[in-house]
Amino acid sequence: MPIWLGIDIGSASVKVALLRSNYRKVVLSRLVTVDVATGTVVEAVRAATVRVLDGEKQGADAVAVAIDGSRAAIHRLLLPSTAQKELASVLAYELEAQVPFDLDGAVFDWRLLARGVEDGQLPIVAAVARIEDVRARIDVVKEAIGQDPERVAVGAFALGALVPYLPGLAEEEAVAIVDLGAKASEVIVFERGDAVFARTLSCGTEGLPATAARLARDIRVSFAGHRSQGGAPPSRVYLCGGGAFVSGAEGFLSGELEIPVQLLPPSSLDGSLLGVESQNELPRYAKAIALALALEGRGVGMNLRRGPLAFERGFAWMREKVPVLAGLAAVLFVSFVFSAWSRLHAVHAERDVLESALGAVTREVLGTEATTAQDAQDLLAKEAALSDEDPMPHIDAFDVMVFLSESIPTSMTHDVEEMDVQKGHVTVRGIVGSIPDAQSISAALADERCLDDVKIRSTSQAIGTDRQKYVMEFDLKCPEDARATPKKKKGDASASASGAASSGGK
Repeated sequence: MPIWLGIDIGSASVKVALLRSNYRKVVLSRLVTVDVATGTVVEAVRAATVRVLDGEKQGADAVAVAIDGSRAAIHRLLLPSTAQKELASVLAYELEAQVPFDLDGAVFDWRLLARGVEDGQLPIVAAVARIEDVRARIDVVKEAIGQDPERVAVGAFALGALVPYLPGLAEEEAVAIVDLGAKASEVIVFERGDAVFARTLSCGTEGLPATAARLARDIRVSFAGHRSQGGAPPSRVYLCGGGAFVSGAEGFLSGELEIPVQLLPPSSLDGSLLGVESQNELPRYAKAIALALALEGRGVGMNLRRGPLAFERGFAWMREKVPVLAGLAAVLFVSFVFSAWSRLHAVHAERDVLESALGAVTREVLGTEATTAQDAQDLLAKEAALSDEDPMPHIDAFDVMVFLSESIPTSMTHDVEEMDVQKGHVTVRGIVGSIPDAQSISAALADERCLDDVKIRSTSQAIGTDRQKYVMEFDLKCPEDARATPKKKKGDASASASGAASSGGK
Protein backbone atom coordinates (compact mmCIF):
# COMPACT_ATOMS: atom_id res chain seq x y z
CA MET A 1 0.00 0.00 0.00
CA PRO A 2 1.74 3.27 -1.10
CA ILE A 3 2.56 5.86 1.54
CA TRP A 4 2.57 9.51 0.47
CA LEU A 5 3.90 12.42 2.46
CA GLY A 6 2.93 16.04 1.94
CA ILE A 7 5.27 18.49 3.71
CA ASP A 8 4.02 22.06 4.14
CA ILE A 9 6.97 24.20 5.22
CA GLY A 10 5.75 27.47 6.70
CA SER A 11 7.54 30.33 8.38
CA ALA A 12 6.34 29.34 11.85
CA SER A 13 5.67 25.60 11.60
CA VAL A 14 6.05 22.49 9.48
CA LYS A 15 2.94 20.42 8.82
CA VAL A 16 3.12 16.86 7.47
CA ALA A 17 0.25 14.71 6.21
CA LEU A 18 0.51 10.93 5.64
CA LEU A 19 -1.85 9.33 3.13
CA ARG A 20 -2.29 5.73 2.05
CA SER A 21 -3.79 4.35 -1.14
CA ASN A 22 -5.52 0.95 -1.17
CA TYR A 23 -6.37 0.97 -4.90
CA ARG A 24 -9.98 2.04 -4.31
CA LYS A 25 -9.75 5.00 -1.98
CA VAL A 26 -7.26 7.29 -0.31
CA VAL A 27 -7.02 7.11 3.47
CA LEU A 28 -5.77 10.02 5.54
CA SER A 29 -3.72 8.28 8.23
CA ARG A 30 -1.82 10.84 10.30
CA LEU A 31 -1.23 14.60 10.70
CA VAL A 32 1.70 16.19 12.56
CA THR A 33 2.77 19.79 13.27
CA VAL A 34 6.18 20.90 14.55
CA ASP A 35 7.03 24.52 15.36
CA VAL A 36 10.09 26.00 13.65
CA ALA A 37 10.80 28.36 16.54
CA THR A 38 12.52 25.61 18.52
CA GLY A 39 15.18 24.98 15.83
CA THR A 40 15.98 25.20 12.15
CA VAL A 41 13.62 24.35 9.30
CA VAL A 42 15.62 21.19 8.56
CA GLU A 43 15.27 20.02 12.16
CA ALA A 44 11.54 20.77 12.14
CA VAL A 45 11.03 18.80 8.92
CA ARG A 46 13.03 15.89 10.31
CA ALA A 47 11.11 15.86 13.59
CA ALA A 48 7.72 16.08 11.88
CA THR A 49 8.58 13.28 9.45
CA VAL A 50 9.86 11.00 12.23
CA ARG A 51 6.67 11.53 14.20
CA VAL A 52 4.33 10.99 11.25
CA LEU A 53 6.14 7.76 10.25
CA ASP A 54 6.33 6.45 13.80
CA GLY A 55 5.42 2.76 13.80
CA GLU A 56 5.64 2.38 10.03
CA LYS A 57 7.62 -0.60 8.75
CA GLN A 58 8.82 1.30 5.71
CA GLY A 59 9.50 4.87 4.74
CA ALA A 60 7.44 7.04 2.43
CA ASP A 61 7.03 5.91 -1.17
CA ALA A 62 6.90 9.50 -2.39
CA VAL A 63 7.22 12.98 -0.90
CA ALA A 64 5.87 16.32 -2.12
CA VAL A 65 6.77 19.82 -1.01
CA ALA A 66 6.10 23.37 -2.22
CA ILE A 67 8.15 26.54 -2.59
CA ASP A 68 6.80 29.81 -1.29
CA GLY A 69 4.52 31.58 -3.72
CA SER A 70 6.67 34.71 -3.33
CA ARG A 71 9.57 32.81 -4.96
CA ALA A 72 7.64 32.20 -8.22
CA ALA A 73 6.02 34.30 -10.91
CA ILE A 74 2.49 33.43 -11.99
CA HIS A 75 1.26 34.43 -15.44
CA ARG A 76 -2.01 33.88 -17.27
CA LEU A 77 -1.59 33.78 -21.05
CA LEU A 78 -3.65 33.36 -24.19
CA LEU A 79 -1.79 31.60 -26.99
CA PRO A 80 -2.96 30.75 -30.53
CA SER A 81 -4.50 27.30 -30.77
CA THR A 82 -2.08 26.57 -33.63
CA ALA A 83 0.75 26.56 -31.07
CA GLN A 84 -0.63 23.59 -29.12
CA LYS A 85 1.77 21.05 -30.68
CA GLU A 86 4.81 23.19 -29.80
CA LEU A 87 3.35 24.66 -26.63
CA ALA A 88 6.49 24.28 -24.48
CA SER A 89 8.69 26.15 -26.96
CA VAL A 90 6.15 28.89 -27.62
CA LEU A 91 5.42 29.29 -23.92
CA ALA A 92 9.13 29.62 -23.10
CA TYR A 93 9.40 32.42 -25.66
CA GLU A 94 6.36 34.23 -24.25
CA LEU A 95 7.48 33.90 -20.63
CA GLU A 96 11.00 35.11 -21.35
CA ALA A 97 9.62 38.56 -22.15
CA GLN A 98 7.53 38.73 -18.96
CA VAL A 99 9.65 37.35 -16.11
CA PRO A 100 12.22 39.62 -14.41
CA PHE A 101 15.04 37.06 -14.60
CA ASP A 102 16.85 34.96 -17.18
CA LEU A 103 14.73 31.99 -18.22
CA ASP A 104 17.85 29.86 -18.80
CA GLY A 105 18.28 29.69 -15.03
CA ALA A 106 14.62 28.95 -14.35
CA VAL A 107 12.10 26.14 -14.54
CA PHE A 108 8.43 26.50 -15.34
CA ASP A 109 5.24 24.49 -15.50
CA TRP A 110 1.82 25.27 -16.91
CA ARG A 111 -1.75 24.09 -17.04
CA LEU A 112 -4.17 24.36 -19.94
CA LEU A 113 -7.50 25.43 -18.49
CA ALA A 114 -10.33 22.95 -18.87
CA ARG A 115 -12.42 25.39 -20.88
CA GLY A 116 -10.03 24.76 -23.74
CA VAL A 117 -9.93 26.84 -26.90
CA GLU A 118 -11.66 30.20 -26.69
CA ASP A 119 -11.99 32.13 -29.95
CA GLY A 120 -9.05 30.26 -31.41
CA GLN A 121 -6.85 30.83 -28.32
CA LEU A 122 -5.54 28.60 -25.53
CA PRO A 123 -6.02 29.92 -21.95
CA ILE A 124 -2.95 28.93 -19.93
CA VAL A 125 -1.72 29.53 -16.39
CA ALA A 126 2.06 29.23 -15.99
CA ALA A 127 4.40 29.37 -12.99
CA VAL A 128 8.12 30.23 -13.25
CA ALA A 129 10.78 29.97 -10.52
CA ARG A 130 14.55 30.21 -10.32
CA ILE A 131 16.38 26.89 -10.31
CA GLU A 132 18.33 27.79 -7.18
CA ASP A 133 15.13 28.49 -5.22
CA VAL A 134 13.62 25.14 -6.20
CA ARG A 135 16.88 23.30 -5.52
CA ALA A 136 17.14 24.94 -2.10
CA ARG A 137 13.73 23.58 -1.12
CA ILE A 138 14.70 20.12 -2.44
CA ASP A 139 17.94 20.20 -0.45
CA VAL A 140 16.07 21.06 2.77
CA VAL A 141 13.89 17.97 2.46
CA LYS A 142 16.76 15.74 1.36
CA GLU A 143 18.95 16.86 4.27
CA ALA A 144 16.11 16.37 6.74
CA ILE A 145 14.82 12.92 5.72
CA GLY A 146 17.42 11.63 3.25
CA GLN A 147 14.88 11.41 0.43
CA ASP A 148 14.32 13.62 -2.60
CA PRO A 149 10.80 15.05 -2.97
CA GLU A 150 9.11 13.77 -6.10
CA ARG A 151 7.08 16.95 -6.61
CA VAL A 152 7.75 20.61 -5.88
CA ALA A 153 4.51 22.58 -6.08
CA VAL A 154 4.11 26.34 -6.35
CA GLY A 155 2.59 28.21 -3.43
CA ALA A 156 -1.21 28.15 -3.30
CA PHE A 157 -1.44 26.15 -6.54
CA ALA A 158 -0.75 23.07 -4.43
CA LEU A 159 -4.33 23.42 -3.11
CA GLY A 160 -5.61 22.49 -6.58
CA ALA A 161 -5.20 18.81 -5.64
CA LEU A 162 -8.18 19.21 -3.30
CA VAL A 163 -10.63 19.84 -6.16
CA PRO A 164 -11.62 16.17 -6.73
CA TYR A 165 -12.35 15.80 -3.00
CA LEU A 166 -14.19 19.11 -2.45
CA PRO A 167 -17.08 19.23 -4.95
CA GLY A 168 -17.92 22.80 -3.95
CA LEU A 169 -14.72 24.05 -5.63
CA ALA A 170 -15.94 22.88 -9.04
CA GLU A 171 -19.64 23.60 -8.78
CA GLU A 172 -19.63 27.38 -8.33
CA GLU A 173 -18.58 29.96 -10.92
CA ALA A 174 -15.68 31.35 -8.86
CA VAL A 175 -14.43 30.32 -5.41
CA ALA A 176 -11.41 31.57 -3.48
CA ILE A 177 -9.29 29.86 -0.82
CA VAL A 178 -7.16 31.93 1.54
CA ASP A 179 -4.36 30.03 3.29
CA LEU A 180 -3.68 32.15 6.38
CA GLY A 181 -0.14 31.75 7.71
CA ALA A 182 1.66 33.41 10.55
CA LYS A 183 3.79 35.81 8.50
CA ALA A 184 2.37 35.39 5.00
CA SER A 185 -0.86 34.29 3.38
CA GLU A 186 -1.73 32.88 -0.01
CA VAL A 187 -4.82 33.44 -2.14
CA ILE A 188 -5.98 31.16 -4.95
CA VAL A 189 -9.10 31.52 -7.12
CA PHE A 190 -10.86 28.58 -8.78
CA GLU A 191 -13.25 28.89 -11.68
CA ARG A 192 -15.27 25.69 -12.11
CA GLY A 193 -12.43 23.61 -10.72
CA ASP A 194 -9.61 25.37 -12.61
CA ALA A 195 -6.94 27.19 -10.58
CA VAL A 196 -6.78 30.43 -12.57
CA PHE A 197 -5.19 32.95 -10.22
CA ALA A 198 -2.81 32.85 -7.24
CA ARG A 199 -1.08 35.54 -5.18
CA THR A 200 1.09 35.57 -2.07
CA LEU A 201 0.42 38.21 0.59
CA SER A 202 3.14 39.51 2.90
CA CYS A 203 0.66 39.78 5.74
CA GLY A 204 -0.48 36.94 7.99
CA THR A 205 -2.06 36.46 11.38
CA GLU A 206 1.01 37.71 13.22
CA GLY A 207 0.23 41.17 14.54
CA LEU A 208 -3.55 40.72 14.70
CA PRO A 209 -5.78 42.47 15.46
CA ALA A 210 -3.72 45.53 14.48
CA THR A 211 -2.97 44.17 11.01
CA ALA A 212 -6.51 42.90 10.31
CA ALA A 213 -7.42 45.86 8.09
CA ARG A 214 -4.26 45.44 6.05
CA LEU A 215 -4.92 41.72 5.59
CA ALA A 216 -8.47 42.38 4.37
CA ARG A 217 -7.21 45.09 2.01
CA ASP A 218 -4.58 42.77 0.49
CA ILE A 219 -7.23 40.09 -0.12
CA ARG A 220 -9.51 42.64 -1.80
CA VAL A 221 -6.62 43.80 -4.00
CA SER A 222 -5.95 40.18 -4.98
CA PHE A 223 -9.57 39.71 -6.03
CA ALA A 224 -9.41 42.94 -8.00
CA GLY A 225 -6.28 41.70 -9.77
CA HIS A 226 -8.14 38.53 -10.72
CA ARG A 227 -11.06 40.54 -12.11
CA SER A 228 -8.66 42.74 -14.10
CA GLN A 229 -7.60 39.61 -15.99
CA GLY A 230 -11.18 38.92 -17.01
CA GLY A 231 -12.02 36.62 -14.10
CA ALA A 232 -15.32 36.47 -12.26
CA PRO A 233 -15.53 37.81 -8.69
CA PRO A 234 -15.52 35.00 -6.09
CA SER A 235 -18.91 34.10 -4.70
CA ARG A 236 -17.46 32.47 -1.58
CA VAL A 237 -14.17 32.39 0.33
CA TYR A 238 -12.83 29.39 2.24
CA LEU A 239 -10.19 29.72 4.95
CA CYS A 240 -7.45 27.19 5.69
CA GLY A 241 -4.06 27.14 7.35
CA GLY A 242 -3.19 27.87 10.97
CA GLY A 243 -4.72 31.34 10.85
CA ALA A 244 -8.12 30.00 9.87
CA PHE A 245 -8.77 29.17 13.52
CA VAL A 246 -8.11 32.69 14.81
CA SER A 247 -11.15 33.80 16.74
CA GLY A 248 -13.45 36.04 14.70
CA ALA A 249 -11.52 35.62 11.41
CA GLU A 250 -14.54 34.42 9.45
CA GLY A 251 -16.91 37.15 10.60
CA PHE A 252 -14.37 39.94 10.19
CA LEU A 253 -13.28 38.96 6.67
CA SER A 254 -16.87 38.34 5.60
CA GLY A 255 -17.79 41.89 6.60
CA GLU A 256 -14.69 43.39 4.97
CA LEU A 257 -14.97 41.44 1.71
CA GLU A 258 -18.78 41.55 1.61
CA ILE A 259 -18.96 37.89 0.55
CA PRO A 260 -19.51 34.70 2.62
CA VAL A 261 -16.35 33.48 4.37
CA GLN A 262 -16.12 30.10 6.12
CA LEU A 263 -13.72 27.35 7.07
CA LEU A 264 -12.76 24.88 4.37
CA PRO A 265 -15.53 22.24 4.35
CA PRO A 266 -14.84 18.55 5.07
CA SER A 267 -13.50 16.56 2.11
CA SER A 268 -14.53 13.14 0.85
CA LEU A 269 -11.25 11.64 2.07
CA ASP A 270 -11.43 8.75 4.50
CA GLY A 271 -10.23 10.16 7.83
CA SER A 272 -11.47 7.33 10.03
CA LEU A 273 -7.94 6.65 11.30
CA LEU A 274 -7.65 10.16 12.73
CA GLY A 275 -8.90 11.21 16.12
CA VAL A 276 -11.86 13.53 16.53
CA GLU A 277 -9.58 16.44 17.39
CA SER A 278 -7.49 15.96 14.24
CA GLN A 279 -10.59 15.68 12.06
CA ASN A 280 -11.82 19.01 13.37
CA GLU A 281 -8.50 20.64 12.43
CA LEU A 282 -8.27 19.35 8.85
CA PRO A 283 -8.36 22.91 7.36
CA ARG A 284 -5.11 23.61 9.24
CA TYR A 285 -3.40 20.84 7.22
CA ALA A 286 -5.12 21.58 3.89
CA LYS A 287 -1.91 22.36 2.02
CA ALA A 288 0.00 19.36 3.40
CA ILE A 289 -2.91 17.08 2.48
CA ALA A 290 -3.10 18.61 -0.99
CA LEU A 291 0.63 18.06 -1.53
CA ALA A 292 0.26 14.38 -0.64
CA LEU A 293 -2.80 14.04 -2.89
CA ALA A 294 -0.84 15.52 -5.81
CA LEU A 295 1.34 12.40 -5.74
CA GLU A 296 -1.74 10.42 -6.77
CA GLY A 297 -1.87 12.41 -10.01
CA ARG A 298 -5.53 13.42 -9.86
CA GLY A 299 -5.17 16.99 -8.68
CA VAL A 300 -4.65 20.27 -10.48
CA GLY A 301 -1.29 21.81 -9.70
CA MET A 302 2.21 22.71 -10.80
CA ASN A 303 5.36 20.64 -10.51
CA LEU A 304 8.69 22.42 -10.87
CA ARG A 305 10.78 19.25 -10.90
CA ARG A 306 11.51 19.69 -14.59
CA GLY A 307 14.51 20.07 -16.85
CA PRO A 308 17.73 19.85 -14.79
CA LEU A 309 15.65 19.22 -11.66
CA ALA A 310 13.63 16.33 -13.08
CA PHE A 311 13.02 13.62 -10.50
CA GLU A 312 14.74 10.27 -11.02
CA ARG A 313 14.17 7.26 -8.80
CA GLY A 314 17.37 5.64 -7.55
CA PHE A 315 18.42 2.05 -7.03
CA ALA A 316 17.51 2.27 -3.36
CA TRP A 317 13.86 2.67 -4.30
CA MET A 318 14.17 -0.31 -6.62
CA ARG A 319 15.69 -2.39 -3.86
CA GLU A 320 12.76 -1.54 -1.61
CA LYS A 321 10.35 -2.69 -4.30
CA VAL A 322 12.17 -5.96 -5.03
CA PRO A 323 9.96 -8.07 -2.70
CA VAL A 324 6.79 -6.60 -4.23
CA LEU A 325 8.11 -7.03 -7.77
CA ALA A 326 9.22 -10.59 -7.03
CA GLY A 327 5.79 -11.40 -5.65
CA LEU A 328 4.09 -9.93 -8.71
CA ALA A 329 6.45 -11.87 -10.98
CA ALA A 330 5.65 -15.09 -9.12
CA VAL A 331 1.93 -14.45 -9.45
CA LEU A 332 2.30 -13.75 -13.16
CA PHE A 333 4.38 -16.89 -13.66
CA VAL A 334 1.89 -19.09 -11.81
CA SER A 335 -0.96 -17.50 -13.77
CA PHE A 336 0.87 -18.15 -17.03
CA VAL A 337 1.58 -21.79 -16.15
CA PHE A 338 -2.01 -22.40 -15.09
CA SER A 339 -3.33 -20.70 -18.23
CA ALA A 340 -1.00 -22.76 -20.46
CA TRP A 341 -1.96 -25.99 -18.70
CA SER A 342 -5.68 -25.18 -18.98
CA ARG A 343 -5.32 -24.40 -22.65
CA LEU A 344 -3.31 -27.58 -23.30
CA HIS A 345 -5.85 -29.67 -21.40
CA ALA A 346 -8.70 -28.13 -23.41
CA VAL A 347 -6.86 -28.78 -26.69
CA HIS A 348 -6.26 -32.45 -25.79
CA ALA A 349 -9.89 -32.89 -24.75
CA GLU A 350 -11.04 -31.32 -28.00
CA ARG A 351 -8.68 -33.56 -29.98
CA ASP A 352 -10.09 -36.68 -28.27
CA VAL A 353 -13.65 -35.60 -29.12
CA LEU A 354 -12.76 -34.93 -32.76
CA GLU A 355 -10.90 -38.23 -33.14
CA SER A 356 -13.87 -40.08 -31.69
CA ALA A 357 -16.25 -38.32 -34.06
CA LEU A 358 -13.95 -39.00 -37.06
CA GLY A 359 -13.73 -42.68 -36.14
CA ALA A 360 -17.53 -42.98 -35.90
CA VAL A 361 -18.08 -41.25 -39.27
CA THR A 362 -15.42 -43.22 -41.15
CA ARG A 363 -16.69 -46.49 -39.63
CA GLU A 364 -20.23 -45.70 -40.75
CA VAL A 365 -19.45 -44.34 -44.22
CA LEU A 366 -16.28 -46.14 -45.27
CA GLY A 367 -16.61 -49.33 -43.24
CA THR A 368 -13.24 -48.86 -41.56
CA GLU A 369 -12.50 -46.71 -38.53
CA ALA A 370 -9.88 -43.98 -38.94
CA THR A 371 -8.74 -41.78 -36.05
CA THR A 372 -6.37 -39.47 -37.94
CA ALA A 373 -6.87 -37.17 -40.88
CA GLN A 374 -4.22 -38.97 -42.93
CA ASP A 375 -5.87 -42.36 -42.41
CA ALA A 376 -9.23 -40.88 -43.43
CA GLN A 377 -7.73 -39.38 -46.59
CA ASP A 378 -6.15 -42.72 -47.51
CA LEU A 379 -9.49 -44.47 -47.11
CA LEU A 380 -11.22 -41.85 -49.24
CA ALA A 381 -8.59 -42.26 -51.97
CA LYS A 382 -9.10 -46.03 -52.03
CA GLU A 383 -12.87 -45.62 -52.11
CA ALA A 384 -12.61 -43.14 -54.98
CA ALA A 385 -10.47 -45.59 -56.96
CA LEU A 386 -13.16 -48.29 -56.55
CA SER A 387 -16.05 -45.98 -57.30
CA ASP A 388 -18.47 -47.14 -60.05
CA GLU A 389 -19.02 -43.70 -61.49
CA ASP A 390 -16.42 -41.23 -62.64
CA PRO A 391 -17.89 -37.71 -62.51
CA MET A 392 -15.51 -36.53 -65.24
CA PRO A 393 -16.37 -38.05 -68.70
CA HIS A 394 -13.61 -38.91 -71.15
CA ILE A 395 -15.69 -37.67 -74.10
CA ASP A 396 -18.56 -35.18 -74.39
CA ALA A 397 -20.77 -33.56 -77.08
CA PHE A 398 -18.04 -31.16 -78.14
CA ASP A 399 -15.72 -34.08 -78.85
CA VAL A 400 -18.50 -35.75 -80.93
CA MET A 401 -18.85 -32.62 -83.04
CA VAL A 402 -15.09 -32.62 -83.63
CA PHE A 403 -15.10 -36.31 -84.64
CA LEU A 404 -18.06 -35.73 -86.98
CA SER A 405 -16.44 -32.76 -88.68
CA GLU A 406 -13.18 -34.66 -89.13
CA SER A 407 -14.96 -37.66 -90.72
CA ILE A 408 -16.65 -35.54 -93.47
CA PRO A 409 -14.42 -35.01 -96.52
CA THR A 410 -14.04 -31.47 -97.79
CA SER A 411 -15.51 -32.50 -101.13
CA MET A 412 -18.76 -33.69 -99.53
CA THR A 413 -21.77 -31.44 -98.92
CA HIS A 414 -23.20 -32.33 -95.55
CA ASP A 415 -25.82 -30.69 -93.35
CA VAL A 416 -26.55 -31.54 -89.72
CA GLU A 417 -30.21 -31.08 -88.86
CA GLU A 418 -29.96 -32.34 -85.26
CA MET A 419 -27.50 -33.92 -82.89
CA ASP A 420 -28.82 -35.27 -79.60
CA VAL A 421 -26.58 -36.52 -76.77
CA GLN A 422 -28.44 -38.24 -73.94
CA LYS A 423 -26.73 -40.35 -71.24
CA GLY A 424 -23.90 -41.54 -73.45
CA HIS A 425 -26.14 -42.22 -76.49
CA VAL A 426 -25.84 -39.98 -79.60
CA THR A 427 -28.36 -39.53 -82.41
CA VAL A 428 -27.30 -37.56 -85.51
CA ARG A 429 -29.79 -36.45 -88.19
CA GLY A 430 -28.09 -35.21 -91.32
CA ILE A 431 -28.44 -34.67 -95.09
CA VAL A 432 -25.88 -35.94 -97.64
CA GLY A 433 -25.69 -36.30 -101.39
CA SER A 434 -26.16 -40.08 -101.39
CA ILE A 435 -26.52 -43.09 -99.11
CA PRO A 436 -22.87 -44.17 -99.71
CA ASP A 437 -21.80 -40.78 -98.38
CA ALA A 438 -23.69 -41.46 -95.15
CA GLN A 439 -22.14 -44.91 -94.90
CA SER A 440 -18.65 -43.49 -95.39
CA ILE A 441 -19.24 -41.09 -92.50
CA SER A 442 -20.47 -43.98 -90.36
CA ALA A 443 -17.41 -46.04 -91.21
CA ALA A 444 -15.05 -43.17 -90.37
CA LEU A 445 -16.71 -42.62 -86.98
CA ALA A 446 -16.60 -46.35 -86.21
CA ASP A 447 -12.79 -46.13 -86.17
CA GLU A 448 -12.85 -43.70 -83.21
CA ARG A 449 -11.88 -45.46 -79.98
CA CYS A 450 -14.54 -43.78 -77.83
CA LEU A 451 -17.47 -44.33 -80.25
CA ASP A 452 -19.19 -47.69 -79.99
CA ASP A 453 -21.79 -49.43 -82.19
CA VAL A 454 -21.92 -46.76 -84.93
CA LYS A 455 -24.74 -47.53 -87.40
CA ILE A 456 -27.10 -45.90 -89.90
CA ARG A 457 -30.57 -46.53 -88.52
CA SER A 458 -32.56 -45.19 -91.48
CA THR A 459 -32.36 -43.19 -94.74
CA SER A 460 -34.99 -41.28 -96.75
CA GLN A 461 -35.29 -39.00 -99.73
CA ALA A 462 -35.17 -35.31 -98.87
CA ILE A 463 -38.32 -33.53 -100.06
CA GLY A 464 -37.83 -31.28 -103.07
CA THR A 465 -34.27 -32.45 -103.74
CA ASP A 466 -32.29 -35.49 -104.80
CA ARG A 467 -30.27 -35.53 -101.50
CA GLN A 468 -30.65 -38.18 -98.85
CA LYS A 469 -31.59 -37.83 -95.20
CA TYR A 470 -30.10 -40.24 -92.69
CA VAL A 471 -30.32 -41.05 -89.00
CA MET A 472 -27.15 -42.34 -87.36
CA GLU A 473 -26.79 -43.63 -83.78
CA PHE A 474 -23.86 -44.68 -81.59
CA ASP A 475 -22.77 -44.83 -77.95
CA LEU A 476 -20.05 -42.89 -76.15
CA LYS A 477 -17.83 -45.46 -74.47
CA CYS A 478 -14.09 -45.08 -74.01
CA PRO A 479 -11.95 -48.05 -72.94
CA GLU A 480 -11.20 -46.20 -69.68
CA ASP A 481 -14.92 -46.30 -68.86
CA ALA A 482 -15.00 -50.09 -68.80
CA ARG A 483 -15.86 -51.12 -65.23
CA ALA A 484 -14.60 -54.26 -63.64
CA THR A 485 -17.27 -56.54 -62.27
CA PRO A 486 -17.27 -56.00 -58.51
CA LYS A 487 -16.35 -59.04 -56.53
CA LYS A 488 -19.01 -60.36 -54.27
CA LYS A 489 -18.20 -60.51 -50.62
CA LYS A 490 -18.00 -63.89 -49.01
CA GLY A 491 -20.98 -63.14 -46.86
CA ASP A 492 -23.04 -62.08 -49.88
CA ALA A 493 -22.17 -65.31 -51.73
CA SER A 494 -23.24 -67.43 -48.78
CA ALA A 495 -26.45 -65.46 -48.51
CA SER A 496 -27.14 -66.01 -52.25
CA ALA A 497 -26.49 -69.75 -51.97
CA SER A 498 -28.81 -69.98 -48.98
CA GLY A 499 -31.46 -68.06 -50.88
CA ALA A 500 -31.14 -70.44 -53.86
CA ALA A 501 -31.41 -73.49 -51.63
CA SER A 502 -34.48 -72.06 -49.99
CA SER A 503 -36.10 -71.35 -53.34
CA GLY A 504 -35.31 -74.84 -54.63
CA GLY A 505 -36.92 -76.44 -51.63
CA LYS A 506 -40.31 -74.85 -52.30
